[in-house]
Amino acid sequence: MNDLQADEPRAITDGPFGSNLTSAHYTDSGPRVVRLQNIGDGVFHDLPAHISEEHFQALRRHEVLPGDLLVASLGETLPRACLAPAALGPAIVKADCIRVRLSPKVDSRWVMYAMQRPQVRKWADEHRHGVGRPRLGLKVIRQIPIPLPPLDQQRRIVDILEDHLSRLDAARAAVDNSGLRLSRFRQAMLQSVLNSAASAPGCSIRSIGQIALVGTGATPLKARRDFYEGGTIPWVTSADLAHGLIEHPAQLITPRALDETNVKIFPPGTLLVAMYGEGKTRGTVGELAVAATTNQACAAIQLNDPTPSNRAWVRMALEANYWQMRRLASGGVQPNLNLRLVRRIRIPFPDTETRDSILHVRAGLEDARHQLAITLERVKKRESSLRRALLEAAFSGRLNGQASDMDRVEEMAGV
Repeated sequence: MNDLQADEPRAITDGPFGSNLTSAHYTDSGPRVVRLQNIGDGVFHDLPAHISEEHFQALRRHEVLPGDLLVASLGETLPRACLAPAALGPAIVKADCIRVRLSPKVDSRWVMYAMQRPQVRKWADEHRHGVGRPRLGLKVIRQIPIPLPPLDQQRRIVDILEDHLSRLDAARAAVDNSGLRLSRFRQAMLQSVLNSAASAPGCSIRSIGQIALVGTGATPLKARRDFYEGGTIPWVTSADLAHGLIEHPAQLITPRALDETNVKIFPPGTLLVAMYGEGKTRGTVGELAVAATTNQACAAIQLNDPTPSNRAWVRMALEANYWQMRRLASGGVQPNLNLRLVRRIRIPFPDTETRDSILHVRAGLEDARHQLAITLERVKKRESSLRRALLEAAFSGRLNGQASDMDRVEEMAGV
């Protein structure tokens, strides 16, 4: 990468660190800040953040221009890169975002796609460091190996590659849209069965606070290594709730953390609600399959009647109330639920026969939805395999712009 940069000072640079750029500097409008969440794998995600014109001028050595290569130094997929869009306007990069201004002798698209090749991903895996959050760093990114044929050949290969990629992109968009519709179907189905229950004769309405003990956990001090190293006690965070039934929490703590902090062990069958978290996390519902502790972002609901049928009913009702719980949340930049709001959530309780009938119908619909989800996941894996093989074919000179290209790519992908 170092050999491909433009002949100008700071052609490859990262963003300002520390107090030079913090969230306190952000404004409602003004020059843009390119952050990690903007840098997709070959695509720029338009998620705006702004700073004042005055602060932009002070940090101009980190400036981004249209067509610059933007590389994420931090994340699970490395290297991850995209091009700065023409409509970006005045902008700088943030920490862990690398801006590369390339030589005019290099097609920036060529470099971006070269960084997606399986060979480069393998190289990056061997050179990255960090355990919890894998990182390459500016020094390593400068060393990323990029093949460099003549410019006209770069452009010809990229044009062919993008023609094939456009069809894969369209297929992936259709699959993603199907997944979104499937998720919406599930939520509509849950809300429908809950409304049906509420209108049943003799149905009673009770709050979570009336039917359960509601508590929460804590986060042992991260600086205390003896709270985590050699841990044997499951510790659940709101991110784990996406799995639904939580059988293998990602993190463990030690008995000392249990003794010296406010964490507490909740039994299997405890229902968990994410009170806050990034993106779609807030309002997510999970269930402990094992005894575990939690952090303070989870509301732990221990039912007075923990029988499987009652637990299944309450869990279904909470899942159906996902959007209602998100609307209940209060706060500014990141609205949160709290234990008081969770206790006030109201759930309909029809008679046992009606409840069991609804749960039976729901189980059938969930099974059908699950099978569709499995099919969509298989299609996604096929698309990913074809994309990797297509990149490998492009950079090994095996694309000629003919329909037979994809036959060759499918054979390389083994699909």
